Amino acid sequence: MSNDPTEQVRSEYAIREIIRLVWRCWPFYRPMLKHLIAYVLMTIILGVMVVSASFLANDLVENKILLGKPLQPMQATLLLVSEDYLETSFEDNELLTENQRKRVRLGVIIGGAIFMLILTAGVAGGWYYNVWIFQQINQRLRVEMLGKAEYLSLKYHSETRTGDAVYRVYQDSATITRILEFIISSPLRIVAQILMAFTILTFFSPWLGLLIIAAGVPITLLFKYFIPRVRQAAERARTSNSDLTSQIQETLAAIRVIKASGAEARMMERFETNSQVALDAAFEMRKNMSLLVMSVVLISVGAFLVGEYFMATWAMTERTTYLGGVVAFVGFAAWNLGAFKAAVSQGEVATDQTRQLAEIWSIAQDVLIGLKRSFYLLDLKPEIQEIETPTDFPAEIKQVDFTNVWFGYQPDEKILKGINFTATKGTITAIVGGSGAGKSTAMLLLLRLYDPVEGAITLNDINLKNFSISSLRNHVAIALQQNVLFAKSVRDNIAYGLEGISEADIEEAARVACADEFVRELPMGYETELGERGGKLSTGQRQRLSIARAILRDSPILILDEPTASLDAETEQRVIKNLSEWGENRVIFIITHRLSTIKNADQIAFLEEGQVKEIGSHDELINEKGPYHQFVEAEQGEQFKTP
Repeated sequence: MSNDPTEQVRSEYAIREIIRLVWRCWPFYRPMLKHLIAYVLMTIILGVMVVSASFLANDLVENKILLGKPLQPMQATLLLVSEDYLETSFEDNELLTENQRKRVRLGVIIGGAIFMLILTAGVAGGWYYNVWIFQQINQRLRVEMLGKAEYLSLKYHSETRTGDAVYRVYQDSATITRILEFIISSPLRIVAQILMAFTILTFFSPWLGLLIIAAGVPITLLFKYFIPRVRQAAERARTSNSDLTSQIQETLAAIRVIKASGAEARMMERFETNSQVALDAAFEMRKNMSLLVMSVVLISVGAFLVGEYFMATWAMTERTTYLGGVVAFVGFAAWNLGAFKAAVSQGEVATDQTRQLAEIWSIAQDVLIGLKRSFYLLDLKPEIQEIETPTDFPAEIKQVDFTNVWFGYQPDEKILKGINFTATKGTITAIVGGSGAGKSTAMLLLLRLYDPVEGAITLNDINLKNFSISSLRNHVAIALQQNVLFAKSVRDNIAYGLEGISEADIEEAARVACADEFVRELPMGYETELGERGGKLSTGQRQRLSIARAILRDSPILILDEPTASLDAETEQRVIKNLSEWGENRVIFIITHRLSTIKNADQIAFLEEGQVKEIGSHDELINEKGPYHQFVEAEQGEQFKTP
């Protein structure tokens, strides 16, 4: 289980917490600010057009075309008709003629068609513009999250499941655009429409406005009850889905071991259990969302039906509307069929928008949880810190010193306990010892993937901490035991992470690693595409390509972690011989269990229980009959067979 503070469920989100999260999004919104403003203005204009057109069309159809009432000046101007259609041209209760009604109807049809074309183009363009803006924002956050994840120390990655970081970068990051929709734009739009409907209905009658306020009281209580429950379920859902992603990643990465062990059934059972947990959490969230929405709909529809009853009564008696002069410009100074339908339309708007507010604000709780998970990754402080003014990396490496180096992955468990040894230019140093002795850990410290708890590692008597991390790692190459390859060509795999590398340099690196021969035998030579993780090659071939990649970096320090573990004895001897010649002016470290490799090293640092027990050449240490001699003797019959 992660220590992520977002998993500590609280009863409710304070408004200031929401504001803080939204403000954290500002650096990602700022580059797109002008586009966001343009999109908001476009949305406002379209909204005003729709509301205005609906009112105008409602009055024209219900009162002018069907009932034949004269036009208002604005209506006549829009329909391009003469003053003969205005109220001033008619006597009391005189109506439009049949031909005049037809002319108004034709104008409404043509105007409506033109309006729909403009509206359709505006909505389609706005939708495309919206998607483009949101994807640009999401892209910025994803790139920064992945960059931060790469920059964090190995301690974070060793303590956190890979699938969790994947879920945060891919899934949680999408919430930054949904914040705009579900926390800002949609709630503001919905509240604005409810307020507009409330204002218009109040203009018709204050009792309608009072009815909306009365319905708002129980709806507010429903929000207060259900929203914390939605949030808690959303938190569990995202955490369990993150765990599920981690299990999928781990299962696929270890598929060979699972198949070889016949553990498919157990893995599927475990996956089904975890998947059910995620499903239950998601179901719980949606259940509470549905209950909230249904309850809100019942109250708002009930209030609407009560209001509709009174509006119908007022329309039948042609009662004067409240503030009639304000709405008289569309002919609603008194309740009539058009006024009734217009008021009902606004009541429907208020009802529907209240339902949407319940849905949007419920979804917003899940969005807030995802956003907080995204920023949790961004807020992590890397343990490996750089000094403000780093020292230039030396042009020539003379020696590497480990001086009283202590280190542990956990504060109370030390892996390295005051190790001391020196490696000089032009030598190969073999780091030897049993499992858990600290061999690989010492080399990780040399790359500053971790920092010593005590002591220091120096290059030419300069502490590693005085160099920038990038310059240090650019001057230290490593070939890992895992032989990580990518689904690219052989050439791309060898030159991975490097630019401007010549064909000759790639082939020379492959030659030193004894890979050139088998590469040329591949169907397309260096252009041959490898399968995922280099699955088309044998373990030994993958190992040699990994060594070639490290050699191509042409770094003054080279670290090889079990470089010959999968090579036959003859190939191993050739690789070691080539490395010795290639590394005349370099410092080379080899972590190995192969006695044939160890014997060819210039010096051996034998680690036991986190300490350097002995250091010297193979012959020297064997003759001393010390821990190294005992170690070799104990393993002689198995791993340490001299060819």
